[in-house]
Amino acid sequence: MSTSCVSSVILALALSFPAWADFTGRVVAVADGDTITVLREREQVKVRLVEIDAPEKAQAFGNRSKQSLSDLCFNKTARLDDKGKDRYGRTLARVYCDGADANAEQVRRGMAWVYDRYVTDRGLYSIQDEARAAKRGLWADNSPVPPWEWRRKKR
Repeated sequence: MSTSCVSSVILALALSFPAWADFTGRVVAVADGDTITVLREREQVKVRLVEIDAPEKAQAFGNRSKQSLSDLCFNKTARLDDKGKDRYGRTLARVYCDGADANAEQVRRGMAWVYDRYVTDRGLYSIQDEARAAKRGLWADNSPVPPWEWRRKKR
């Protein structure tokens, strides 16, 4: 195979992979129930958990949601299934802390909603239905307000 042919194959392979890749790191901060900071080598990476939306800090269950995610992930090694970046520059990821799916676990605990607008894992809906039926977390309220509605009302 000629050098130019090999170069073409390498270029084609490089272009077929996404610009992002899965990675691991230590969780060094938890901002709220769906946002963490991960230390990747020597770089801090702000990460937004995909497919879920947790209550805002000033919203009912906001602090409990943050504490739940902290219990799951803070100071633990996390594996991130990187899905790209959001408009704020945060890495979007499915996050696994010590092997536990933090995104699904936040929903299971009633500490986050399935984010209808961005969900691709339809299995999260059955987890949410189970949490709602058991009145776990935010589902203990008679009519919890999803964060996307709460944010819209605050504008």
